[in-house]
Amino acid sequence: MACKKRITGETRHGGDALCNGGAVETVYIREAKGDAGDGVGEVSTDAELCLSPMFSEGVEIDSQQKKARLKDSFKLLLLLGVITIALIYVVSASGLELSDYEAYKRYFNRDRSIHWAPVPQHSPNLTIIQYHVAFPRNYHFILDDTEVCRSNTPYLVLVVPVAPSNRKARDAIRQTWGNETLVQGELIQTVFLLGLPSKGNITEQQEHVRKENLQYHDLIQSDFVDSYINLTIKTMVIMDWLATRCPKASYAMKIDSDMFLNVENLVTMLKTPGVPKKEYLTGMLMWNRPVIRHPSSKWYVPEEMYPDPLYPTYTLGMGYVFSIDLTRRFVEVSKLIKPFNIEDAYIGMCMKRLGLQPTQPPNPNHFRAYLNKYDRCTFSKIITYILGSSEQLVAVETDRQTDLVQSDFQDDYCHLTIKTTMILRWLN
Repeated sequence: MACKKRITGETRHGGDALCNGGAVETVYIREAKGDAGDGVGEVSTDAELCLSPMFSEGVEIDSQQKKARLKDSFKLLLLLGVITIALIYVVSASGLELSDYEAYKRYFNRDRSIHWAPVPQHSPNLTIIQYHVAFPRNYHFILDDTEVCRSNTPYLVLVVPVAPSNRKARDAIRQTWGNETLVQGELIQTVFLLGLPSKGNITEQQEHVRKENLQYHDLIQSDFVDSYINLTIKTMVIMDWLATRCPKASYAMKIDSDMFLNVENLVTMLKTPGVPKKEYLTGMLMWNRPVIRHPSSKWYVPEEMYPDPLYPTYTLGMGYVFSIDLTRRFVEVSKLIKPFNIEDAYIGMCMKRLGLQPTQPPNPNHFRAYLNKYDRCTFSKIITYILGSSEQLVAVETDRQTDLVQSDFQDDYCHLTIKTTMILRWLN
């Protein structure tokens, strides 16, 4: 019989010899004949072999080295776990985002209450679209006593187009992001732009608007009919007001009344090195969008108003930011462009006529349309996001502010790196 010796990591009282604290086993190998007559080595069933990967033959391993290796192994496993969780989060989060098409569709379908003002009897040859779309210079401000841009020069002006009757949305904005006036040392001011009521008791609604403005002095009203199909008018009236009232501001933003806005992140983006101070328009960019030719569609645009099959690149109308110098140029170039009722695409047409292109934001994920659920971590990083109601805006902002004042980190992915760092420091 031949024999060989192997050191195990444990002491057996019945071992043949001891070497540096390890038990030496004797393993007997006997020759056996196979069916073909070949010699094969067979381990005796009486022998017991201990093969631990943490030990090598003839090497002394003390308890401190064992502990160090265990700690290193634990660190590695912990880091692998964090990476795995992060990958799962990224994959699952990507599934929450809608495609551009779905986001676009949901954006335009979020308000189906379109109010159609009647076509005047003396204009029988005009279609309803031709009647309702016109240049901003055809309208006048009937309410404009705000101090915005008069007694000071804001860095950023937030203009919210909103229906006269939608007091709830205005109050929610005043309680949340519209209440932020000084961010990173920059003055931020918010105003609401209204048209005339399109239905109901117009006199009563106008009285409510007047009293509301006496309280807040943040309403601007023009004498066009406030309806969905007049959004292009409303947007160009905003540009006209900014060009004449706020020419010394740095930036402005047109943002819808059903939007969440993180003003802190917006100012951070605008102050990012390389962000232009002139000829700048950014937001959620739309490329190669087809023009809808179905007369029954909410977004129908006839060929005589816009003959091209695709719109130029534009920013989705839910919320876009622009340098203040563009406002005057938009108003001027609008005199040369046949207007149509898709307001954000119309701004894209103005940009194209000026020889300019909208700019992708430094982080395209800053401007979001829809996710399937609220996520505090995501909301801490974005700039805009469409919400379902004024109540939801207040709830989201309340939760966000609660998170900001808490000294402890929360038990979510957003703070996972902090937890991992603390554990690794403790191990060291």
